[in-house]
Amino acid sequence: MGKANPSMIEIFKTNVTERRQANSLIESIHNTFADHKANFDLHDIDNILRVECVTGTIKSASMVEFIKDCGYKAEVLPG
Repeated sequence: MGKANPSMIEIFKTNVTERRQANSLIESIHNTFADHKANFDLHDIDNILRVECVTGTIKSASMVEFIKDCGYKAEVLPG
């Protein structure tokens, strides 16, 4: 039996507050990082962005910089 490749998940606190902003940023992440899946929880006080990489590791600093380049702020939540 083959061993499943575990995916990596990183959680970011963001300043994204509107669904249209979230959808636009998710689309940009998916277009730029083909092996990443992203979603938002805008009901959370920290406006959580959850990013999963299905093929390896997430380079958190690169993701924070990418989000900054898109006009938003993000920081990794410890945990």
